[in-house]
Amino acid sequence: METVIDNTSNLAGTNSILTEAVVASVENALTMCGTTARCVGVARMPLRENGLVTGIIGVHGRVSGFITVNMSEMLAINVVEGLLQEEFGKLTSQVVDGAGEVTNMICGGIKSRLAKTTFSFQGITVPSVIVGEGYQMAFARGLEFVSATFEHENSEAIMLDDRLLSVSMCFLKL
Repeated sequence: METVIDNTSNLAGTNSILTEAVVASVENALTMCGTTARCVGVARMPLRENGLVTGIIGVHGRVSGFITVNMSEMLAINVVEGLLQEEFGKLTSQVVDGAGEVTNMICGGIKSRLAKTTFSFQGITVPSVIVGEGYQMAFARGLEFVSATFEHENSEAIMLDDRLLSVSMCFLKL
């Protein structure tokens, strides 16, 4: 499935190559987890991430930086249950490991889509997963930043924050 975003050359001032890579990669990764989400916003600045579970992967090549995938506890459980075809019902070590794997899937998709661009990277780190709220990340100046927010279509999630997944990319061209 090829994702095309209309008029992304100036979508919130973001880079269209990065925006299209992240949107298509999230859609494909969630399809592998038996679920969907739609992109509801894109920003070129860091956003406050509300979710309890954050996967982080470092990248290096023509660019150096990292990719984060932030989601609510409910969303992490739902996505990992779809990926592993198992019921967990609560945040377990398997769900945390699975959130790292979903982060890896999204990052791998982004890596493939950026392979022939000036944002290509050859190496990625092993995913790390933060479980908790209220942390802050600092960013150096001069970085290319794109953050995309997706709304998961989970009819059981009453609160909006329980349906949100955000993927942020922060790159320095070398």
